[in-house]
Amino acid sequence: MYINAIGHYIPSKRVSNEYFKDINGLDADWIVQRTGIETRSICSEDDNVDTMAFEAVENALPRLPYSIKDVDLIVAAHYCAFDTVGTAAHRVQRKYDIERAKVLYASSACSSFVNGLEIIEGYFAIGKATRALLICSEQNSYFSTDSDPKAGHLWGDAAVAYFLSKDQESENDIEVISVFTEGLGQIGKGPDGVRLRPKEEGISMPDGRDVFMNAVKYMEYALDKNLENCGIKREDHAYFITHQANMRIVKQLARMMGMPMEKFLNNIQELGNTGSASAPLVLAQHQDDLKKGDIVSLMVFGGGYSCAAFTIKR
Repeated sequence: MYINAIGHYIPSKRVSNEYFKDINGLDADWIVQRTGIETRSICSEDDNVDTMAFEAVENALPRLPYSIKDVDLIVAAHYCAFDTVGTAAHRVQRKYDIERAKVLYASSACSSFVNGLEIIEGYFAIGKATRALLICSEQNSYFSTDSDPKAGHLWGDAAVAYFLSKDQESENDIEVISVFTEGLGQIGKGPDGVRLRPKEEGISMPDGRDVFMNAVKYMEYALDKNLENCGIKREDHAYFITHQANMRIVKQLARMMGMPMEKFLNNIQELGNTGSASAPLVLAQHQDDLKKGDIVSLMVFGGGYSCAAFTIKR
């Protein structure tokens, strides 16, 4: 499986830590120390999940070596939704008049993007698709409560769009070597660790400590399981990218893996936790920095719980 083009969209608006002092009583320096976040990207009133998806697709199109009308599978994989019936995938199909494509929406919290990748891998494997578009768009600010002292200060908004093919389309393609996902609803707080209940409380994280401990443990687990599938070692990597939930999680994971922080690419300082878009967004931002032959693994942990990882080669 190959990545043919990557696009992304980040809202221009930034909300600094100082904003939360009068909202939930949290000091700006405390937020940095506990999360690593200094600002977060927030949608304007004109943006939503679908419009961000459109922008991410547009950003990818100049790199695409074939027509978007040749796409025969569109997968929207994220947990924030503007409309759960007319999904972002269906909106993109309509906007670009993509006929005869299979279209679906999937969610597994912050693991959603990688689950979407695995769904596409499956369609390719059984011969029901050859070119796919994977959309991941998270508007956390639409559901978050700023006054929530446990999680209101964490969230950012962003979107990514990845075009993929079963066969290599050009010399600029990025090879997807291996994909791994696993549900973890049976461990720790499980489905109660992170919740999104739009009518009752929006997005919340009742027990951040449980999320922290399991995120560190199971992102390493997902990485190891994924590397077992392809015979690649940690030392072979140019970079690692984790779910951008908390900089302390990244640092703890680096220590456990015995890898220097220089090997870990991040954007949480500026953008906050952009959900399931976060890790693929980091890759989108650094795609032009990768050299031929560079190996990168992305690992994520999602509320629910779930974990996932995938490995690419430039």
